[in-house]
Amino acid sequence: MSKTFKSILITGANGQVGYELCRSLSAFGEMLAPNRAELDLSDANAVDVYLAKYQPDLIVNPAAWTAVDAAETHQDEATRLNTALPAQLAKYADNNNAYLVHYSTDYVYAGTGDKPWLETDTTSPLSMYGRTKRDGDEAVISHCSNHLIFRTSWVYSDRGNNFMKTMLKLGEQRDSLNIVNDQYGAPTNARIIAEVTALAIYRKLLNQPIESGIYHLVNKGETTWFGFADAIFKQARLNSLPLLLNNLGGISTAEFPTAAARPANSRLDVSKIENALGITLPNWQQQLEYTINSYLK
Repeated sequence: MSKTFKSILITGANGQVGYELCRSLSAFGEMLAPNRAELDLSDANAVDVYLAKYQPDLIVNPAAWTAVDAAETHQDEATRLNTALPAQLAKYADNNNAYLVHYSTDYVYAGTGDKPWLETDTTSPLSMYGRTKRDGDEAVISHCSNHLIFRTSWVYSDRGNNFMKTMLKLGEQRDSLNIVNDQYGAPTNARIIAEVTALAIYRKLLNQPIESGIYHLVNKGETTWFGFADAIFKQARLNSLPLLLNNLGGISTAEFPTAAARPANSRLDVSKIENALGITLPNWQQQLEYTINSYLK
């Protein structure tokens, strides 16, 4: 590789996506992957000091307040991480000729209908989490001319806390489970997010960057949370995992009330990123099999 970045700041490096990004981007420059003790992202002054000291020319920002229900009562904290932090990073990037990659969510949309959302569709979030993420996207677009925003959904991996690992644990402990069966989306493993990000950044290093803006980044296909759970347990049985579970039932969203409203339709159209990079994203079932095999190693 003829060119690399001087230094790459990855926020939330201990998270699912952050961990994979550290692996996928390691060849692109010196890695800065501070933990919370090294950089408290909730402290705006600490972030300014860190940026001034290390002067990264690539910032990759998967850090976020992702506790959807808790965001309803911890609005200041959610706003800091999901809106103010992206705005702060965007301003730094624009003032210092740095490249910013930011991650967002399907929760910015209204969650109605049954067609996959396009990047050009109007946002209308149902929850505080969705509103703060939408506002963060708008801040990045407003303050930084040199950016990418990847909106994704239903993220999981072989590490950290996520739906796949929760299901595997519950399947070992319970005879019966009821899972919501009227919310639709595409389970997306963190590694594919990191790999596509790396490809987009490589294009930047080659001076062939894709256009700044919003791109959807999810695995192909669709299912419900019930369908996702069912596929997880089928893979678990194929791998001879000890499951107590005998009965998996589907329930409606109304039967499983939560503090924050969830979108019924989290389908995201990925044509834009596929066309921009000349790729075909894999289907979610294939990636689930891969992720469970990785988890069991």
